Amino acid sequence: MNVSLFVTCLVDQFFPQVGESTVHLLQRLGCNVDFPADQTCCGQPAFNSGFCSDAKPLAKHFLRVFENSEYIVSPSGSCVSMVKVFYDGLLKDEPETSERIRKVAARTYELTDFIANVLRIEDVGASFTGRVALHQSCHLLRELNLRTEPRRLLEKVKGIELVDLERSESCCGFGGLFSVKYPHISGSILEDKLDTVKRSGAQFVVATDMGCLMHMGGGLNRQHSRVRTMHIAEILSSEP
Repeated sequence: MNVSLFVTCLVDQFFPQVGESTVHLLQRLGCNVDFPADQTCCGQPAFNSGFCSDAKPLAKHFLRVFENSEYIVSPSGSCVSMVKVFYDGLLKDEPETSERIRKVAARTYELTDFIANVLRIEDVGASFTGRVALHQSCHLLRELNLRTEPRRLLEKVKGIELVDLERSESCCGFGGLFSVKYPHISGSILEDKLDTVKRSGAQFVVATDMGCLMHMGGGLNRQHSRVRTMHIAEILSSEP
């Protein structure tokens, strides 16, 4: 299969190792991976802030960049949900784009969704040692309705010890610009989440979105915790 990597802003600017892990993993699973160099932000920050006029050209640019891709895969449920769930409404006043949106959205997948439901692989040949807690990211869970895929993939990793995280489906408090606009509410939600991490006894907290992991990682760092955050691609790409 030919896969175009939709890398996302956070991965591109702050966590390039996640992009590298995603490429390595997909290639190991037999995919031909390319990286469209003209890709930019999908428009989600502007859209979520109510600046639809600024988000529209970014959405249309995304369509131009990726509309000839066989599959579009991203290590982010948040950005994928922007394409699959919100582009149609964002560009509803431009009916000439509706069919292009439908076709591109149908070929756009979050990483664990693509592996589990398109490639139909659960054992990716990974090996990892440590106690791991899985945080269920909101966009993946609530907008893409992907509930089991990350855990199913992690359960097949050799050497891993998955530990239960209380209220693993509860928000970490990030919510993109929500954490900037409402820092006190965001911080309170984060404290609750980190309390559950501490009680789990995990050495690593894993999620499918770097926004969640960045938020939790900052909180853990301020607490001088030894718990590390890792994107699921980093674990699934690890080898014996």
